[in-house]
Amino acid sequence: MAPSDPPGAALPVDPLAIQLGERFRTAGYQLYLVGGAVREILMGHESRGDFDFATDARPEETVRILQGWAEWRKLVGIRFGTVGAGKDGRQFEITTFRKEVYPADDRHPTVTFGDRVEEDLSRRDFTVNAMAVRLPEGEFVDPFGGVRDLAAKRLDTPVDPEISFGDDPLRMLRAARFGATLGLTPTRRVVDAMTRMADRLEIVSAERIRDELSRLLLARNPSRGLQLIVDSGLAERFLPELPALQLEQDPIHRHKDVLRHTFVVVDNCEQDLVLRLAALLHDVGKPATRQFTVEGVQFHHHEVVGARMAEERLRALRYPNEVVADVTKLVEMHLRFHSYRLGWTDAAVRRYVREAGSLLDRLNHLVRADCTTRNRERAKELAALQDDLELRIARLSEEENLQQLRPPLDGNEVMQHLGVEPGPLVGEALDYLLEQRIERGPIDKDEAYRLLDEWARGRGIEPEP
Repeated sequence: MAPSDPPGAALPVDPLAIQLGERFRTAGYQLYLVGGAVREILMGHESRGDFDFATDARPEETVRILQGWAEWRKLVGIRFGTVGAGKDGRQFEITTFRKEVYPADDRHPTVTFGDRVEEDLSRRDFTVNAMAVRLPEGEFVDPFGGVRDLAAKRLDTPVDPEISFGDDPLRMLRAARFGATLGLTPTRRVVDAMTRMADRLEIVSAERIRDELSRLLLARNPSRGLQLIVDSGLAERFLPELPALQLEQDPIHRHKDVLRHTFVVVDNCEQDLVLRLAALLHDVGKPATRQFTVEGVQFHHHEVVGARMAEERLRALRYPNEVVADVTKLVEMHLRFHSYRLGWTDAAVRRYVREAGSLLDRLNHLVRADCTTRNRERAKELAALQDDLELRIARLSEEENLQQLRPPLDGNEVMQHLGVEPGPLVGEALDYLLEQRIERGPIDKDEAYRLLDEWARGRGIEPEP
């Protein structure tokens, strides 16, 4: 159904939702499908199988109505009026009509239950999410003009945006996400309120901010939302490294703006969270390392500084350790490729592959995305170099299985040959043999033992006869 359908029209709703609506009506209560599911129906998108409902039934009544119908129930959110449940592989949440307001400097909302769907919808984040479908009839309810805003690609709040953002300051960051995912343009009053209230984001937990940032980065074109969080001042509150990139690499010749370049790189990357985070943070070390020399502006070791900054920021945002480690490595390695033009030996290629490890494909993707030059010849040259490196990696991998590079001897063989007990010396010997493997390529056992003898004698160790 198109976004021009008038309020009161019947919308096609999943049969499971209709079935649930009949149970609530039989029990004497109202039930409405609300939130993104309604928006998706209007946009003609397929249901994702997850539903949000609103009802005038209090939580304990909702639990009773679900008994004998839902396959499972989740009560962790019942304090705030939400009961989770599942049936036929679907998940849904049913929330009592409510109002919620963040008291000053408090992260926990005070919830007051209501009795009217219009009041509940007025407390939703945006008009495009403040539409509902009454069940089981399927009647469309749109008291705040969400369908018009959806058709006009406009993002607005049902009530004054300061009230909406006061209820939950995270909605300001969500506005950026909807701009990126749905192509909606915030109204002037929404942007003004975001700018005035940016400091309210400080009462929101790092985990909630992290999750919203991740959703934004996984949008098809995240730069639209990223620009909004910079322009509104939101980024200063949780990602100050981003607005700090608003500098020109060369203010005399006005070479590319680092922030603008960053946005292009993020958009150029496929929708992978680790890769998008690395793209977002790959140049954060530039402001701290910028130097003006006779050769022009330079950013020596900005990848090293940037890797450290990226790690600190991601930890502050409570990203999982494996995400932090992967993003940090990608930031630290993203310039390594640019020395390839000087001529890499096979050993250099092996080191590159070994150090990148499981991140090799992401690293190659980031390197390609990082090429945003408008100079066609330069872009063509870089692409050719990247192609050549990837072909060499493929050839060597086929010949040597680069992903499984190991010393030609194992620890037991080293101990037996040298007559030593387990300890640091064995590890040093294995490191030496691995280094030789990387430098020389495949090494057979006889050659490995000869190299081990040579190393041992240099350490004053006589191998076992």
